[in-house]
Amino acid sequence: MPSARPRATATQLFVPRRMPRAQQRAARTGYGEARRKARVATAPAEQHHRARTLDPDAQPVYPATGRPGPASARGGKLSLPSHRMTTATASGAYPFLAEGGLGAEGIFIGRDVHAEAAFCYDPFSLYASGRVEGFTNPNAVLAGIIGMGKSALAKSLAIRSIAHGYRVYVPCDPKGEWTPVTHALGGSAIALGPGLPGRLNPLDAPARPASVGAADWAAEVRKRRLLLLAGLARTVLKRDLLPVEHTALDLALDLVTADAEASGAVPLLGDIANALGSPAGLGPSFGDRAGGFAPAAEDLAHALRRLVHGDLSGMFDAPSTVAFDPSAPILSIDLSRLGGTGDDTALVLAMTCASAWMESALADPRGGRRWVIYDEAWRLMRHLGLLERMQSQWKLSRGLGIANLMVIHRLSDLLSAGDVGSRGRVLAEGLLADCSTRVIYRQEPDQLVAAASLLGLTGVETQAVAALTKGRGLWKVAGRSFVTQHVLHPTERALFDTDARMSG
Repeated sequence: MPSARPRATATQLFVPRRMPRAQQRAARTGYGEARRKARVATAPAEQHHRARTLDPDAQPVYPATGRPGPASARGGKLSLPSHRMTTATASGAYPFLAEGGLGAEGIFIGRDVHAEAAFCYDPFSLYASGRVEGFTNPNAVLAGIIGMGKSALAKSLAIRSIAHGYRVYVPCDPKGEWTPVTHALGGSAIALGPGLPGRLNPLDAPARPASVGAADWAAEVRKRRLLLLAGLARTVLKRDLLPVEHTALDLALDLVTADAEASGAVPLLGDIANALGSPAGLGPSFGDRAGGFAPAAEDLAHALRRLVHGDLSGMFDAPSTVAFDPSAPILSIDLSRLGGTGDDTALVLAMTCASAWMESALADPRGGRRWVIYDEAWRLMRHLGLLERMQSQWKLSRGLGIANLMVIHRLSDLLSAGDVGSRGRVLAEGLLADCSTRVIYRQEPDQLVAAASLLGLTGVETQAVAALTKGRGLWKVAGRSFVTQHVLHPTERALFDTDARMSG
């Protein structure tokens, strides 16, 4: 039986005898070189082993190439199957890196930080073109802590929109910051407050569109006036109105409107309050039911008395001293005389009346495309009447040709509208849901969870919001994300400066 062929061990080299001597020498030389390299590679490990024998706390010393042997995790090649994905999936897996932008059409905002390109935005063109899937409305919300530049962004957006042919309406300016901007653009700024000459009658009838009949328009005007009166009463009483109170408002409005139209005048809030304050003398409109309406009418009369004889007297209980100019590029209502009192109720009542008066332009289909900017909207979240008016305007934005912009400090301001499940909370969350554009400037660390929950931010986006610097914001346009640095012109910077007193 032939003898078994000898095998080479780990330290031996088997060289067949039939191999030519030259090849045998080459094999032995290559084997020697391999052993020399192995000794060089394992020398640090052997030194470490000997060192650990003497000193258990000794640190390992490895060559620059890393730890040798199978434990180095470099012994084999990693082989993975190829994977294909759409650009939509890639943009979700790698946010900010696989985004192509919204295009060059629209209002210049600034610089896309990750794409290093210009960032333009125009809700009207985006909606009309359908380029962005899921962009269902032109409304937007802007949130950011104080000092991060959100007010500058809102004003810059307004100024640049006018250059594109749009008009801007600011129904409530509680700090008076929009007045210099309005004057600089040749617009109209209406200042309301105690001791000021401005008067607005919120019961003014808007101009009737040519496509609407006289009877239909009269019914529409009556409905708007009733909604206004109910909203004012609800704000003062801080509760919902009873059915008998709604009926009392209906009858009182019909009576006062009939008397005013007979004399060619416009109904006034003071006339409504007087009619509700003396239901027995209203005449045949109440008939024998006047006695049953007396308690409800009395509460309503006291609610409206604040606008007639209280701290808001003289502003909304007289004929309008200013006319609405639909051709003005920008119109703002300065309520800074009321915004600094700390009483949100007075501000909300004034804004309710002012917004009702401004609706005359919004209802006109010939007014073109317009921005309606609600600055400091966080102060309005706790008042159900205004939330209902804002919701109606949000829902009709496409039909009216307007883009609503709501400016708040924190996303959690929307949660202050009421408890979970309350009507106010549902309305506030509905306003956010009806905004296809969300712009988030830096939030405080304790607000990141609420912001991520309300906006559906990813972990990467949440980290980006926490690290944003001044003028830099996260734009979410119909689910697409951009980190944009707002760029201001020197003239805009001087016009928008709100730190003049702080900087001396």
